[in-house]
Amino acid sequence: MAQSKSFRNSSLSDRIFDVCNIIFMILLVIVTLYPFLNMFALSFNDANDSVRGDIYIWPREWTLRNFDYVFSESNIFYATFISAARTIVGTVVSVFCTAMLAYTVSRPEYKLKKFVSVTFIFTMYFSGGLIPGYLLIKELDMLNTFWVYIIPGIIGVFNMIVIRSFIEGLPEGLMESAKIDGAGDFITFARIVLPLTVPALATVSLFVAVYQWNSWFDVFLYNSSSPSLTTLQYELMKMLSTSNTSSASSAADAFANAKGNAAAVTPTSVRATMTIVASVPIIIVYPFLQKYFVKGMVVGGVKG
Repeated sequence: MAQSKSFRNSSLSDRIFDVCNIIFMILLVIVTLYPFLNMFALSFNDANDSVRGDIYIWPREWTLRNFDYVFSESNIFYATFISAARTIVGTVVSVFCTAMLAYTVSRPEYKLKKFVSVTFIFTMYFSGGLIPGYLLIKELDMLNTFWVYIIPGIIGVFNMIVIRSFIEGLPEGLMESAKIDGAGDFITFARIVLPLTVPALATVSLFVAVYQWNSWFDVFLYNSSSPSLTTLQYELMKMLSTSNTSSASSAADAFANAKGNAAAVTPTSVRATMTIVASVPIIIVYPFLQKYFVKGMVVGGVKG
């Protein structure tokens, strides 16, 4: 009621702005949600019926046959396990190490903080390149290992800047009090800084988790010859590649013959189903981190 009175009492220009803003946000929501809803409809719709077209945001003929096909692949569950493992381990290790670096470069008594910060920021704009990076990984004997997913990306410079900006906004008296009580730098970091930087850590955790979950190129580059280290996204990429390099009819026949069920699935239905399967974990996790994500980005943006 108060909001409606405020709207009526506002000026004409404010009303026009509010109406235009509401219309724009509604259109933005539609544009953002439509691709996902379309994939949802195609994944749950009968593949033969989908060929007719006109499937938008709601399935016309419901079926779980597409999901049966995807999950009947022998390596899908194992690839999902590897993706989950690299996401959990990679997120925990990366966030902890990045937070330690951010705490170090945020301390005013650290004489090399500016040099270290500039050096890390320099790497955001210039890299050694793909071939030198591959040769480095090879020399470190990390080819065909799980740790090639974790160690090369253990420090994120942008993430470090977000956490550092948040730490610099904390009361300096807290750290000084801890040192007076005899706490060292690591104790101060672990018991004082980390609990107070939860919003920034949650923001960075979401960034890292999404990157780890969606990453497939490092699998292709370093572990393509190790089926035991494949990931869900890499399997999705191979399936998309197979569909895109063959005609729709021949691909559909290949999928159908693989299951002995004529025209059971099509490349389009499989792509949509794999997209939904790969997206669900992030969609489930994000609502729990949303309030920390917004707060962390606001504070990091203002302080940065």
